[in-house]
Amino acid sequence: MRQTFDESTDPGFGPRHVPLIREAMARQGLDGFLVPHEDEHQNEYLPAANDRLAWASGFTGSAGAGVIMSDRAAVFVDGRYTLQVREQVDQGVFEIRDLVEGGVPAYLETASKGAVIGYDARLHSPAALDVLKAAAARAGATLKPVAANPLDEAWGQQRPAQPQAPVVPHPVRYAGEESSAKRARIGSGLGADAAVITAPSSIAWLFNIRGGDVIRTPLPLAQAVLRADGSARLFLDPAKVTEELPAWLGNEVSLEAPEALEGALAELSGKSVLVDPAQSSAWYFDTLVAAGAKVVRGMDPCTLPRACKNGVELDGTREAHRRDGAALTRFLHWLATEGQTSPPDEKEAVAKLEAFREATGVLKDLSFDTIGAANGHGALPHYRPTERSNERAALGSLLLVDSGGQYLDGTTDVTRTVAIGEPTAEMVQRNTLVLKGHLAIARLRFPAGTTGSAIDALARMALWAHGLDYDHGTGHGVGVYLGVHEGPQRISKAPNTVALQPGMIVSNEPGYYKDGEYGIRIENLEVVMPAETVNGGDRPMHRFEALTLAPIDRRLVDKALLTAEEVAQFDAYHARVLKEIGPRVEPEVRAWLEEACAPL
Repeated sequence: MRQTFDESTDPGFGPRHVPLIREAMARQGLDGFLVPHEDEHQNEYLPAANDRLAWASGFTGSAGAGVIMSDRAAVFVDGRYTLQVREQVDQGVFEIRDLVEGGVPAYLETASKGAVIGYDARLHSPAALDVLKAAAARAGATLKPVAANPLDEAWGQQRPAQPQAPVVPHPVRYAGEESSAKRARIGSGLGADAAVITAPSSIAWLFNIRGGDVIRTPLPLAQAVLRADGSARLFLDPAKVTEELPAWLGNEVSLEAPEALEGALAELSGKSVLVDPAQSSAWYFDTLVAAGAKVVRGMDPCTLPRACKNGVELDGTREAHRRDGAALTRFLHWLATEGQTSPPDEKEAVAKLEAFREATGVLKDLSFDTIGAANGHGALPHYRPTERSNERAALGSLLLVDSGGQYLDGTTDVTRTVAIGEPTAEMVQRNTLVLKGHLAIARLRFPAGTTGSAIDALARMALWAHGLDYDHGTGHGVGVYLGVHEGPQRISKAPNTVALQPGMIVSNEPGYYKDGEYGIRIENLEVVMPAETVNGGDRPMHRFEALTLAPIDRRLVDKALLTAEEVAQFDAYHARVLKEIGPRVEPEVRAWLEEACAPL
């Protein structure tokens, strides 16, 4: 199996490792040290060598932060991880605090006057540092950049080696555009002499390459300097350079070792250089300013073009979703038959689904570790089963499975909630409310300029009417054989100034979670379609096209709670699932699918 159920940390990490970090801090004259979750590339999912917060505290979630003072420490997490962090972190060492409400800035405001708190400039965005510096100043404390990261010093020989996965060409039959054309197009629109590109997903997209340095994501860790004429310098560990790579990149791209990066930035003295303060760490800004470059703060120039998929990418991702939908349908058939008479445990469900995806013969990886959550674990949105936590689904319970695959032609992410045995009336009612929100997003028409934050409430209206809600966003962007979480588009309560544009892929995943009892989430990926004229209207409107094709458990739907329009929409979606997935599965599965997709 690709996914394991081992735990990479334990609550003893804090008691063992924090004293070592404090010793290293003391040698540098520091009273505290900031430990962000992000690494040098601002990654969400980290190679083991860069998972500093996990090594320091034991917490392995995909978002968080830590502060280690000489006499106290804290770990900060959001609502997705409030239960997980208490299982993983020794609360005798770390105080558990909210990442969103107050967060690290509020904690720094309690620092002692005169305290010197260190930070690694390679790990923090300049915008985040500005907020943290202001908070420390209010307490009379100071934030100080360190030349050597004391946590890394404490980690020492125990620290895993940096990943060196081979970097390989990503063929144009999947990418849809030559790298040279991308570089010329992006370079000509920089509005600067050069741009520093540090986001691994942007580098993979711009150069039409893929790697394996980041778990579950085919990304190479590298940096690049793109010039206005489309030529570039790509800084990549020589151990990752495959035989075919130099010829693939061509003469306009020079391959250089990472050690040459600082000198390359110094050579930009007197030049205007675009750098993204949300994607690149403060170190790049500090280094460029020290070199005498004119720093232009702006969005990574690859971000929007990467998010707006071209026709080849969309055709590929549609095929990837049909292939993946057939694998998921086989799994749902298994749950509806064997899984009802002999309910699986979480590990069995995860392994079975992975086996169906593996049987496609073209699976490159999972797009993230499968969330197979039975019983009360379903109320933990980012739960991952382990040997210790594994539970068997009980009759009369819900099994929530959030999963995805990485294929050369696309990345998938889908959640289905399945009744094991007979669901309660409350489960059916709450699932139907979630479904109403999912359908509201899926059928939406919206004008150009509409952002995800403008439509998020539509997914919650039915829940709100019953005094219910969920604490995560409704949708995130997704790449094409890239990251399963990709910006800048998203659907959430948080303000977002980036409009939904044709070719953008976004998830549609409202949910409901009852602590200790069950969780519900229904997730499809949707692609934004070009605006079309609506009959009788005077403005063209965009719409979504569902990419995900798999049945939704009809046993959890109360037709009486749906409008006639919602019933017709639900039935039309299932008719499409049957039409496109039915021919791809075995007769036995097809027969079940016909029942699963029957009109309400």
